[in-house]
Amino acid sequence: MAIEQTIINNLVYNEEYTRKVLPFLKEEYFSDHSDKVLFQIIENYVKKYNSNPSIEAIAIDLSNKDNVNEQLFNDSKEKIKSIVKDNSTGMDWLLDETEKFCQDKAIYNAIMQSIQIINNQDETSSKGSIPTILSDALSVCFDSHIGHDFIEDYDGRYDFYHKREDKIPFNMSLFNNITKGGLPKKSLNVILAGTGVGKSLFMCHCASSNIVSGYNVLYITMEMAEERIAERIDQNLLDITTDDLRLIPKETYDKKISKLKANLTGKLIVKEYPTACAGSANFRHLLGELKLKKNFVPDIIYIDYINICMSSRLRYGSNVNSYTYIKAIAEELRGLAVEFNVPIVTATQTTRSGYSNSDVGLEDTSESFGLPATADLMFALIASEELDQLGQIMVKQLKNRYNDPGVNRKFVIGVDRGKMRLYDVEQSAQQDIIDDRPAFDKSSFGSEDFERGLPKPKFSKEMFVGFK
Repeated sequence: MAIEQTIINNLVYNEEYTRKVLPFLKEEYFSDHSDKVLFQIIENYVKKYNSNPSIEAIAIDLSNKDNVNEQLFNDSKEKIKSIVKDNSTGMDWLLDETEKFCQDKAIYNAIMQSIQIINNQDETSSKGSIPTILSDALSVCFDSHIGHDFIEDYDGRYDFYHKREDKIPFNMSLFNNITKGGLPKKSLNVILAGTGVGKSLFMCHCASSNIVSGYNVLYITMEMAEERIAERIDQNLLDITTDDLRLIPKETYDKKISKLKANLTGKLIVKEYPTACAGSANFRHLLGELKLKKNFVPDIIYIDYINICMSSRLRYGSNVNSYTYIKAIAEELRGLAVEFNVPIVTATQTTRSGYSNSDVGLEDTSESFGLPATADLMFALIASEELDQLGQIMVKQLKNRYNDPGVNRKFVIGVDRGKMRLYDVEQSAQQDIIDDRPAFDKSSFGSEDFERGLPKPKFSKEMFVGFK
């Protein structure tokens, strides 16, 4: 008996099997036209009545079905007669064989569609879509998980609590402290800063640190040219300033790169897109191309920066305000992080008032407050003349899903702008930065309440008001 016939039999007589496999079966997986007709009837019946159809119901629906010629009608009618109940076959075998059937058919159909595209027989798809078509076919899999049972699954939950999460660490201790060891996968992390403060510098430094630690990094830029990003990475890794990089002889540069190449275990790809002309759909296609052509799978993705990305769902200007548009981009990027199991790091600008603000908050996020609502981690980089003289940048946590944001809410890190590098500063530099007062105490009412609680002098002027 062919597997198609076994599937049809169990779709009629095996309710448990039907509920598990019907979401994954497709009409185009069946090669015989009569099997396609019967599957279509069964699928429509289950969706409408939430139960398996009887043989009589299938026969009646077949007789009422339009666009079925006489030959196909007779073939389908004969197939109905061959539908029988089989209680001897185990459920595990049925599920395994059905999953294999779906995978084989999906790959076969994808290859045939790709051939049509190559031969220009499919005008609806371009050749660039072939990697995505093949990738989708290869990812066909039955998902048997239907939720977490709080009581029955407590063992797995305990293991999850004590499992060490796979994270991408920073090379700066306080950032590791506030994130409990680094950036987790499937997360969106946002840097908020004004123009020229150091958003790209921060991402370039972290990208350099990542490849030194053996991670594969994809850096997507829509603000600066690929070469400018690579130049900043060069400055960081080669320990050389911008001016010296332009004056260095080619032979010396080759030696430095050769030495660096021998020590690096990670890989960096920098991809440039025109401003506001690329979004999550383009990035998804890029990831497929990199995996297919270079066998490159990133461990972390940097996107410079989110406000100049394009939404793949919404068209800008078509009755869509900036709040909705930027929030849609953030949701799409976070979905991309989940889909490819990577952390994504991006940046956003402050508002005009936030640029000169020495204490940046979430309200200083430009264009859309929907961005911090979507982000997992959001922190501000703050610069001032005093900090510039000290060679430091202040960091302020704005939102943190990995740890209590009240721990090290503010701290400073060192910056060497000439070599595009960040570093930890001495603990003494943090003394005047750390603010552990509760938010209530910093309010006007809290300050008044604090003053009222201070010990009063034995005699004060107020006690003698009215006396002469």
